[in-house]
Amino acid sequence: MHPKALLDSCAELVRLTLTFEHPADAVVSRYFRDHRGLGPRERATLAETVYTVLRKKLLFDHLAPSGSGPRERRMAILGFAHSQDEAARRQGQSRASRDFLKSALTDAEKNWLDQCDAIDPADLLDRHRHNLPEWIAEPLRVQLGAGFAALAESLTQSAPLDLRVNQLQAKREDIRKELKQSGIDSAPTPYSPWGLRLAGKPALTRHEAFVRGAIEVQDEGSQLLALLLDARRGEMVTDFCAGAGGKTLAIGASMRSTGRLYAFDVSAHRLDALKPRLARSGLSNVHPAAIAHERDDRIKRLAGKMDRVLVDAPCSGLGTLRRNPDLKWRQSPEAIWELVAKQTAILESAARLVKPGGRLVYATCSILPAENEGIAEAFAAAHPDFEALDAGELLEQARVPEARSLCAGAASGTGYLRLWPHLHQTDGFFAAVWTRKR
Repeated sequence: MHPKALLDSCAELVRLTLTFEHPADAVVSRYFRDHRGLGPRERATLAETVYTVLRKKLLFDHLAPSGSGPRERRMAILGFAHSQDEAARRQGQSRASRDFLKSALTDAEKNWLDQCDAIDPADLLDRHRHNLPEWIAEPLRVQLGAGFAALAESLTQSAPLDLRVNQLQAKREDIRKELKQSGIDSAPTPYSPWGLRLAGKPALTRHEAFVRGAIEVQDEGSQLLALLLDARRGEMVTDFCAGAGGKTLAIGASMRSTGRLYAFDVSAHRLDALKPRLARSGLSNVHPAAIAHERDDRIKRLAGKMDRVLVDAPCSGLGTLRRNPDLKWRQSPEAIWELVAKQTAILESAARLVKPGGRLVYATCSILPAENEGIAEAFAAAHPDFEALDAGELLEQARVPEARSLCAGAASGTGYLRLWPHLHQTDGFFAAVWTRKR
């Protein structure tokens, strides 16, 4: 595609995304369906440009008024340039060449881009460097202190692509070799024994390993939650908020397809997405079921019968900002407090399922203390019949390397799993673990 046409397409997609009427991934997917003539490289450029605009929106809002032309075009120029810079950084270069982009620009736009490039980041305001709404930035500053800047910087970058190898079907090293033979480089994830981290973002849905269910796309942090639950052969286990089932599949494989694993969710649509994944996985112990709410009658019938219960609670998703940067602009403080009330009710209901001696794990992919430590500490205070377990110790028992380091940054010291993009190169995750007293 000619550079001018590609930049025009980028500007149009930026315009559609910045209305925030729909999630960014849905807007991008719809645009690609409506423009089927786009090739893989054009799609990648469009997507990275849009996601860079979303990651660095406060900075670009600051720079854009000094340019000329439609706002979405100015934002697209900055997004294109910065996305190319990140690609260069991953290859060990300081900055990408501007030649391709500048061939699509007017002389005035070239001069303006040069002026933007010349700005020293140290001269910018804090909000233009961290690119987070203040209601998100402030609690993270309090929690992380000097580490906040590193977290904020990590959230302006794209996330790697992690895979989980289905241990029922294959060994990690064998899959790594198979991927290599098809031109896909990968490396073992540092913590999860099932994970592979890819060097790029290749299309995988038609790869033989994916088709036969030997691999699933799953962030390493999400894999660690299944390790923390530590579901065993023959047990009764519940994934209380299963969604599309990524963690369900990992749990089922760790149970070696024995016992009984309930996958509950209030969305039948999300559970429908689990069905083809379940068929590929080879698991026979998973039982998906849509429930009306956390007090559904089938929950009551299973009270006190579960060996393990995972509550991967509905949350803000702010731990996934590298993948879903629009969330920081689409969420609000009011939405967080609504989520906190929902999380509290769901954890309360799920706890009833746990039998004496059983394990309960509460988890989110949020980085906000209100959704994490706040929920866990309130639950512990209200439930003396549950004893807190140390997540670092449990992961050490699971032979996870440097397990104690995975609890870094927890507000109450050790005890909780606390994964951070800037420290662990995973999505942001939190988990608290209890056992029901006998």
